[in-house]
Amino acid sequence: MPARTGFLEHGRRTPTKRAVDERVRDYREVYMPLPVVAVREQASRCMDCGVAFCHQGCPLGNLIPEWNSLVESDDWEAAASRLHQTNNFPEFTGRLCPAPCEPACVLAINDQPVTIKVIENSIIDRAFAEGWVRAEPPGHRTGKRVAVVGSGPAGLAAAQQLNSAGHLVTVYEKSDRIGGLLRYGIPDFKMEKWVLDRRLSLLEAEGIVFETGYEIGRTLTVEQLRERSDAIVLAIGAEDGRDVPVRGRELRGIHMAMDYLVQQNRRVAGDMRGAIPPQPPQEITGAGKRVVIIGGGDTGADCLGNVIREGCTSVHQLYIYPQPPDARPADNPWPQWPLILQTYPAHEEGGARDFGLMVTGFSGDDGAVQRVHTVRCTVRRHAGGREFVPEAGTESVIDSDLVLLAIGFDGAGTNPLLHSLGVAADAKGNIAVDDGFCTSAEGVFAAGDAMRGASLIVWAIADGRIAARSCDRFLMGSTRLP
Repeated sequence: MPARTGFLEHGRRTPTKRAVDERVRDYREVYMPLPVVAVREQASRCMDCGVAFCHQGCPLGNLIPEWNSLVESDDWEAAASRLHQTNNFPEFTGRLCPAPCEPACVLAINDQPVTIKVIENSIIDRAFAEGWVRAEPPGHRTGKRVAVVGSGPAGLAAAQQLNSAGHLVTVYEKSDRIGGLLRYGIPDFKMEKWVLDRRLSLLEAEGIVFETGYEIGRTLTVEQLRERSDAIVLAIGAEDGRDVPVRGRELRGIHMAMDYLVQQNRRVAGDMRGAIPPQPPQEITGAGKRVVIIGGGDTGADCLGNVIREGCTSVHQLYIYPQPPDARPADNPWPQWPLILQTYPAHEEGGARDFGLMVTGFSGDDGAVQRVHTVRCTVRRHAGGREFVPEAGTESVIDSDLVLLAIGFDGAGTNPLLHSLGVAADAKGNIAVDDGFCTSAEGVFAAGDAMRGASLIVWAIADGRIAARSCDRFLMGSTRLP
């Protein structure tokens, strides 16, 4: 075991980003890999604390101190093995997860935390490069058939776990290609699609069957699905974007962010034609447009990076909440997730963002949006929730030809598939489940955003694993799945 003094000898080092003027001309990933020597130095900063709070921050329970120690010792193959014990797709989380493990790192109490996400990504990239990641089909088959509906990270994780238990797994995807939001929601500059396709090839080699163009309840009835399977896992996501019910909402040029991102990902992939399901009749593009993005989370930042690469003439990103602080406030202590200003690489690439602005309406001529009307507001919190109070005399107008709504997602409770299966929804519109992610319908389980609400990729994978474990127990009476 190496001495745990690296945190005294090395500062935190993160990957270099490609130059802005270079990366905005393409859709390749922003970050460049750290050299091996630097990754080993960063791994040495892990203190291997007696109580590893990074575990508390990671929904997957990743064995972070263990693979940090193995990387420091230059045993990358063993590190990759440890990584896969808890995480089906570290190449996804290493690129897309916001790393809640890092602010929970004990070193973060009074220093910069270990670069856990960078080390994770370096391990899995090295493992693929060395050929250590191979298809592992099960040694036996149980004869039980499982249908997984949805091919995002939760569905894929559940499918791989159930397949490893020997069940015959078929994944049904309503789109024309597998991957869910990993394919059509995540921009290539965050994760290039060859990363997804590489893993999908392995899953197919392990025996998982993928069926595309299947919208359950239409192209395949629920009765047919029941006949084909002994159990069902629902991983259909939470796709209903929240709207802004204000005057002028009906004008052309106002779109849900996800409608834009799906089209843009198709454009980048060169497969706009023959889309399943059909795309909105109006093409949504930021090229040559004055763009306003309403909402400030991951989805808003994804839209920002895309419209800049398309060549928009201007872009404003609006947040209804006040600007967060740069450092943790006193009521937000370690190891909680820090409620501070989050800056994404896209914010370095252009555009303006403004905080504490509430949209009051849209206006324009000839049925198309040309202006976004706003007012400054303050947040008033009370026992029943919160309200946004406009400040008189602070009204303003922003010129815009394209408005993208990125203010979050509602649950999956309105999906007609759930009614057909007899699956109940909770008060928030998510699929209601018990502790094992069993729904109210016999033999039907749920995972990911469909039962949790829109959340992080690391939660989706963790949920898929839990749902798979419960499903396996339902089919076999017991389970050995982790």
